[in-house]
Amino acid sequence: MDTTEARAQQLIDAVNDAMGKPTSYRDDTPVPKIGDTPPVPQPDSRRVPSWATGIAVASIGVGAGAVGIGCAVWLAAKGLAAITLTGVLAALSPFVGLAALVLAIGAAISRIGRASTTNVYKGSVSVTNKTEIRSTAKGLFARNRNQVKETR
Repeated sequence: MDTTEARAQQLIDAVNDAMGKPTSYRDDTPVPKIGDTPPVPQPDSRRVPSWATGIAVASIGVGAGAVGIGCAVWLAAKGLAAITLTGVLAALSPFVGLAALVLAIGAAISRIGRASTTNVYKGSVSVTNKTEIRSTAKGLFARNRNQVKETR
């Protein structure tokens, strides 16, 4: 066995040996009570206010997002630099076909809705004239309640 294999075997033995032993210890014996003094309040003594921490975390997120958007723009620009007219036409042809189909369906529906209808009304007709619009606005941000008088 050469030295590399011997060292590898030593490493394997060490890992197997470490895996068999506990890696933590918890002492569950009760803590003895010393004296009868009540607990003392521990005020929050952070040096950085919570709003500043929030702004720092948000700025890290915005920075990471800006880097991601920058990478996406760079990749898109690099891809667009390699595009030929034939490639663009080939990529857009399904969308052009779909647009033509939607346009044809819309034109057909539009013509169906334009059927000629003649309405004949029977009965009395009343004409209403609305005059005298007054606005009563109150305050800086006013809500207008227009009062309309109807005459017949």
